[in-house]
Amino acid sequence: MPSSDFHSLTPSDLTPAQWHPFLVGAVAPRPVAFASTIDADGRVNLSPFSFFNAFSSNPPILVFSPANRVRDNTQKHTLENVREVPEVVINICDYALVEQMSLASTEYDKGVNEFTKAGLTELASELVRPPRLAEAPAAFECVVEQIIELGQNNGAGNLIICRVVRAHFRQDILLPDATGIDPFKLDAVARLGGDWYCRASGASLFEVPKPNRHIGIGIDQLPEHLRTSDVLTGNELGRLANIERDALPRPEQVEEFKSEPMVAYLLNKHQDDAPELKKQLLQLGRQFLAEGRLVEAWKALLLYNLI
Repeated sequence: MPSSDFHSLTPSDLTPAQWHPFLVGAVAPRPVAFASTIDADGRVNLSPFSFFNAFSSNPPILVFSPANRVRDNTQKHTLENVREVPEVVINICDYALVEQMSLASTEYDKGVNEFTKAGLTELASELVRPPRLAEAPAAFECVVEQIIELGQNNGAGNLIICRVVRAHFRQDILLPDATGIDPFKLDAVARLGGDWYCRASGASLFEVPKPNRHIGIGIDQLPEHLRTSDVLTGNELGRLANIERDALPRPEQVEEFKSEPMVAYLLNKHQDDAPELKKQLLQLGRQFLAEGRLVEAWKALLLYNLI
């Protein structure tokens, strides 16, 4: 793709306010840390941060970053609080909470309790002093291991590295065997740029088989008619290439595939029109891919090459 197709920027050439919407608009979606903290006087604060993620499972580390305010370089009450009391509860926000979570981001005066302002419920934590959020589908009680200042300027981040000491997961979001979280039940939300969020539910959820379960052959090993196709997308090529070599259909299996009702119908209907037959087999292979039937997709696409 030619460079003229891109709008290229150097961050240092822009003001923080000009650069910020490009950064948060493109690095998206981002999960939200709905962080509850207390100050030295025991006053509670609750505030969301989308510069947040999990960075280690053993030890269990979560990291979020209250950035200096872009407009005036002041710092957030959350950051002040964890310096005074190095503990935090990171609550996870679902769709049912998103409006109240957004309301809690209002810049109230220090000492104002956002639990009260947002109509949310404090629940006593078990191992740390800040309360957790009763309405949250998941909550992580954490001790603050380290705070790393990334700069002194407007928009500079302050990495708060948190070690999870206790976690709470609402029963209704668990998988039936309680071995993990059901993403359909979690109904998570994530931050984009501006006023935009996204909801991880319904048709927006999809599975991609993990390559670390096996060694896929790679796109470079695809037959040329697939690798150079102007119809197959990069996603489709990636899925085709995520197959182990010994799982590829053998020639006799491809030949047997001709007797499948749909394939037999296409072969009979377009027996005198090879270009149309190839087109139909290509579409059949794409349909199988969309249905997660990788081996059948391969059979259709290998048969395409035999026409």
